[in-house]
Amino acid sequence: MVQSSNPPAPGTTSMATPSTFIFCSCQYGAQAILKQEILNHWPEFKFAFSRPGFVTFKVPEGFPLKSLPTLDLKSTFTRTSGICLGKVQAQDADELLKQAAELVSQSNLENIKHLHLWQRDTSVPGERQFEPGRKPHTDALANQLADLLQPSGVTDKLTVNKIARPDEKILDIILVEDNQWWIGWHQATTTPRCWPGGVYSIVLPEHIVSRAYLKMEEAIQWSRLPMKSGDLVAEIGSSPGGSCQALLKRRLNVLGIDPAQMHESLLEIPEFTHIRKKVADMKRSDFSEVKWLMSDSNVAPNYTLDSVEHIVTSPKANIRGMLLTLKMIKWELAADLPAYLDRIRSWGYQYIRTRQLAFNRQEICVAVMKSRGKRKAKR
Repeated sequence: MVQSSNPPAPGTTSMATPSTFIFCSCQYGAQAILKQEILNHWPEFKFAFSRPGFVTFKVPEGFPLKSLPTLDLKSTFTRTSGICLGKVQAQDADELLKQAAELVSQSNLENIKHLHLWQRDTSVPGERQFEPGRKPHTDALANQLADLLQPSGVTDKLTVNKIARPDEKILDIILVEDNQWWIGWHQATTTPRCWPGGVYSIVLPEHIVSRAYLKMEEAIQWSRLPMKSGDLVAEIGSSPGGSCQALLKRRLNVLGIDPAQMHESLLEIPEFTHIRKKVADMKRSDFSEVKWLMSDSNVAPNYTLDSVEHIVTSPKANIRGMLLTLKMIKWELAADLPAYLDRIRSWGYQYIRTRQLAFNRQEICVAVMKSRGKRKAKR
């Protein structure tokens, strides 16, 4: 069964119709807080549909459609988003592929370069052996659909589940249920919107000591902090060392601050120094040469900010930027996020972004720099 929301084709300047919807993907379990966040910023939108990790909203009549492809939702919890084209339902994968191809063909999309086909999260990251991102079966389905969409006699077909270039248009196929797929499209206006499903595909090294490697790798790719080989980075809460591995592979010098033991493989690396203390027991002068500060401690956000504030407000501190993980021990703490960010700004850091990373759990990442400066180029 094909259900289409029948939006006007990309590039039109007409106003949105009552049947125009947008979709947002998020972490499994974060859909309620995402819904509230979107409606706080966009009270004219109307909640329409929700499953764990996937939410849709109805766009009001009169909303300018031409703004939707590049609309900044101002959302921390949205992983990726786009304009809904409709949904298809069937019990058989071949039938779903056929219906999806028909719906896309009827939508008259123009200048679509990529096909991103992905499954909504089925669990919290790190639980039940689940991690978000590309899977062999979704890549296989995407290739089959790309073949169906390729016009006769045309040699080029849609690029499948690859990172898009900035501003390219992308067809989205979201496997919301095994028998229900949602179809939409979006424009790659930010770094995460270039990634399939808003998830950076991480190639794992031969050995990682913890899944914190995934979190740090994604945080670096998202934030594009301009860290250079040889820079000194301090990480608060470094044990057992997964995140330090992601830093060390970039030839950074790393101070791992944690009273707990580090994995022995890190202790053999000359660029790594383990300071087996609580950060509260260190002198502020110990950070005088540190250029970048990372913090991922299993404490409430204000405790994390207390530790960081003690360091960065020192007259001798010269910390250019930070990646801070704020644990949402209960989801209600998300309402305090503006206050947390105001506190960070009070330290002299004006360029701040927030995102619940795909490999985060019930936590968010805050990327902080003294000034916008020059970040690394988009990938």
